[in-house]
Amino acid sequence: MLNVAHVHRRFAQVHAVNDISFHVTAGEIFALLGPNGAGKSTLLRMLAGITYPDSGRIEWQQEGGAVSRLPARQIGYLPEERGLYQDQPLVTVLEYFGTLRGMTRADARASATAWLERLELGGRLKDKVGTLSKGNQQKVQFAAAVLHRPRFVILDEPFSGLDPLNQELFLSLVRGLRDEGMTVLFSAHQMALVERLADRLFVMQHGREVLYGTIPDVRERWGGGRKVVLHATQVTAEAVQRVRAHPAATGIAVRDDGTLEITLGASSPVGELLAHCAQLFTIVDVRTEQPTLHEVYINTVGAVSAPVPVLAEVA
Repeated sequence: MLNVAHVHRRFAQVHAVNDISFHVTAGEIFALLGPNGAGKSTLLRMLAGITYPDSGRIEWQQEGGAVSRLPARQIGYLPEERGLYQDQPLVTVLEYFGTLRGMTRADARASATAWLERLELGGRLKDKVGTLSKGNQQKVQFAAAVLHRPRFVILDEPFSGLDPLNQELFLSLVRGLRDEGMTVLFSAHQMALVERLADRLFVMQHGREVLYGTIPDVRERWGGGRKVVLHATQVTAEAVQRVRAHPAATGIAVRDDGTLEITLGASSPVGELLAHCAQLFTIVDVRTEQPTLHEVYINTVGAVSAPVPVLAEVA
């Protein structure tokens, strides 16, 4: 549905988006990740049509062919910074945003009312936005992005300000958007939530690509972090040292519950390591664990050095 090809965006000395390319398939949930200042919001604003690339292409696939910008009624955008009218009732604000996206007032009010019910705010239709908590205002901003049923939804930090229960609600709602035929691109810092939600992901750092693909893909590209977790008895300090010295092990730790956590090197065979451990102590139980997205993110993004500032004119 969306093709981004060699996109650049500069601000004076800052190369905020530097040769970024990826595609988003219709009907998927796509995560855009990276630390603060990585260029994510700049890229999302270009996708939303608020700003434009200095160079490169952003192409949306339509029935009549590729276009550089989607019509307003086909795109939904939840910005990182809220843009709600604090002194107006919830339903009035949402009705107004719906009309901006081409809906009639009646249709916009009906959709706003339905979304506020789904977001557990049905009893506060006439309350002013400014009376809501930060998390509830985030719900209203989310409704403003989707009440017109766009083809493509951009969510910049949708989980901001939400407690764990409302995070679960948003996970369900975003999956529901996909089930209703929408395509979703979102950015977030909560890796555990991203891991549960995203079909594919793209990680940026200093405006450049770091990782791109499915979660299994990026784990494989990272090339490390698999763990063997052992519940064992008769474990001595000498045995731990001998496991640490094994070529397949890159680290070993004792967890709070007393189990041993052994981190494996890339492509290291598990069987040989287990045979070695069995000679040192009694293994009661064993399981393997894949690295979490949080671990992959920290170890990958943290390893990328800061760029050297370069003076560059805006094209």
